[in-house]
Amino acid sequence: MRRGIAATALVASLALAATACGGDDDGGSDSSGPVTITWWDTSNATNEAPTYQALIKQFEAANKDVKVKYVNVQFDQAQNKFDTAAGSKGAPDVLRSEVGWTPAFAKKGCFLPLDGTEALADKDKFKSNLIEQAQYEGKTYGVPLVTDTLALVYNKQLFAKAGVQPPKTWDELKTAAATVKAKTGVDGYWGSTQAYYAQSFLYGEGTDTVDAGAKKITVNSAAAKKAYGTWLSLFSGKGLHKADTTADAYAHIQDAFVNGKVAAIIQGPWEITNFYKGSAFADKSNLGIATVPAGSAGKAGAPTGGHNLSVYAGSDSAHQKAALKFVNFMTSAKSQSTIALKNSTLPTRDDAYTDQVKADPGIAGYQTVLSAAQPRPALPEYSSLWGPLDTELPKIAGGKESLDKGLSNAEVAIAKLVPDFSK
Repeated sequence: MRRGIAATALVASLALAATACGGDDDGGSDSSGPVTITWWDTSNATNEAPTYQALIKQFEAANKDVKVKYVNVQFDQAQNKFDTAAGSKGAPDVLRSEVGWTPAFAKKGCFLPLDGTEALADKDKFKSNLIEQAQYEGKTYGVPLVTDTLALVYNKQLFAKAGVQPPKTWDELKTAAATVKAKTGVDGYWGSTQAYYAQSFLYGEGTDTVDAGAKKITVNSAAAKKAYGTWLSLFSGKGLHKADTTADAYAHIQDAFVNGKVAAIIQGPWEITNFYKGSAFADKSNLGIATVPAGSAGKAGAPTGGHNLSVYAGSDSAHQKAALKFVNFMTSAKSQSTIALKNSTLPTRDDAYTDQVKADPGIAGYQTVLSAAQPRPALPEYSSLWGPLDTELPKIAGGKESLDKGLSNAEVAIAKLVPDFSK
């Protein structure tokens, strides 16, 4: 079962209301019993949640003074649900928060700063770029639980049959795709029209949708046009699959790859378990994972994704103390190793990559590309900026509008989301 990443998890384009967070948590404990904290887990209820529920039992066994009320909340509803609950009553003490939610909730005062607390006692153990993406205005509002990024995933057998190596640039990818087609009859590459998957092309030209520091919209800049021009060029040519702009495009691309009908795609580690279910990767070692190709700027980059555990600032001191202890436990090296082994997700700290964890070629492969993961800017509106592009990019790739027209439209729409930014 897919993790529902495609439209919802990547875009995270919900506009949060401008309400302040409340402090009305009255729940679940009294002076004579253990403190009961509530955790909203946004992981897949079927494939991933059982691992977290088992860890809760371990935590409670070791901490008799704390009980954890586990609630699995559907990911694409969690951001708005938490925003609503935090503005009134019923917010959980701990939230499994997508990394893109941090700036908005921190700005509103919904998340507790964690610097110097028990939750972040092992701060130096975590990858620095993941701590960076959990920060807003110099303070840390989440502890990284799982991480992800994009990589070029490829079929080693098809690449070997064609005599090609993982490409290091987009131009090399075009050449490799043509060779794969000529030698195997299979398309060499199939790209996505989703904005999140096009992000690496922007990084490859040293740009982004916006320059948060300069408060400038850059989606229609010369560098961005070059980036999206390269992206567009990978939908036509020998060995390059044409753009799929249907609602089921994500499933079509994924199914083609796992069944050996296309040699390479750009994808994230949330699909590791599904890779192995395909006929092409019954032998797990056939899965190749490489850093996304670089653009003309000479440097490859991919967006940082994943989830943090954040503590609700509106909880009372007893609940916050218990929540901090719980977050420390769930993000420990031992817990993260367990999560990785059970769920095939990537740990956020190096000491969780045990030999057993790295025995999974998917996890080991993605670990090698994490250095190219680029943290998102601490801009509350940043994740919503992919929304306009998700509207325009399929039109561009499908030939329904020009690149210039599509990027101009996206620029206008983005300007409405960040009205204080210049063009």
